[in-house]
Amino acid sequence: MENEKGAELCELARAGDVGGITSLIDAGYDVTYFDENGLTPLMHAAKLGHSEIIRKLLEAGAPWNALSPSGLSAGDFAMDNGQQHAFDVLLNAGVQAELVLGTIARREKVNDHPNGCYLEDRVSFSEDKLMDSESKAIMMAWEKPLMEAHAKAVCSRGGHILNIGFGMGLVDTAIQQYDPVSHTIVEAHPEVYDRMLKNGWGEKKNVKILLGRWQDVLPQLGSYDGIFFDTYGEYYEDLREFHQHLPKLLKPGGIYSFFNGLCGDNAFFHVVYCNLVSLELENLGYATQLIPLPVKDCLAEPVWEGVRQKYWQLDTYYLPVCQNNDDE
Repeated sequence: MENEKGAELCELARAGDVGGITSLIDAGYDVTYFDENGLTPLMHAAKLGHSEIIRKLLEAGAPWNALSPSGLSAGDFAMDNGQQHAFDVLLNAGVQAELVLGTIARREKVNDHPNGCYLEDRVSFSEDKLMDSESKAIMMAWEKPLMEAHAKAVCSRGGHILNIGFGMGLVDTAIQQYDPVSHTIVEAHPEVYDRMLKNGWGEKKNVKILLGRWQDVLPQLGSYDGIFFDTYGEYYEDLREFHQHLPKLLKPGGIYSFFNGLCGDNAFFHVVYCNLVSLELENLGYATQLIPLPVKDCLAEPVWEGVRQKYWQLDTYYLPVCQNNDDE
């Protein structure tokens, strides 16, 4: 009987029958139902652009972030089928839900290991990647063009530059090309730090290296004209916490950017988090521009050989450039 009720919801969602859907919701039908194809009523409504039904289902508790067997959410179905209004309704619901609940961030935290474990872990270096002991990539060479673009952004005003997270040194190598007045690097992993010193980073005239978690070295930091943030083994909550310190760390008119790997395995969730972080930075007084960079050509299948999971699966990377709202 429950399957029949759920199937009826899906049928009315496809048909765009607002009155029928409303009646079934009032009768207590299960809005979280998945049909034989693994699709929810919300996904069916999203594919066909039935925005009013989407609203009704969301209000009744339909999960905006439920995934089909192929890993698509209702927002992905709206996006893929060109249903802009339905997409906007789902995007707003996703942003509001994440502001309150942070469900995706928490899901990722459960599925990953905490920063403390990573810092006690052994890492391995090769020409094209830096890996942890579980064969998860910390940083990879395909990111080089992105890091060069980040460096160009944060160095656009010259002066004093701060980078949180050295990794393979891709962004710091790019930053050095702009010959900043000072270049402060915070690196938390002792093995990465030792390799930095071995490669001569401690001898560069304008470079200052701080070993430790950014949370622990904050008292040693000054104020900067450009800041880049890219850590490993941390979560959205850590990024959000770092943003609370921007008013003290970033000079007026300065440029801030971060590695935008948020939900890099799902197109709709990524858009939700791009909007979420932009909104939260706006509340702190910063305007965020997201610059689209195509990355599909960088990500041929051999790139991921030996890597346990692909941390990026999208065709476009959105590079964030953040600045005080009062500045141009």
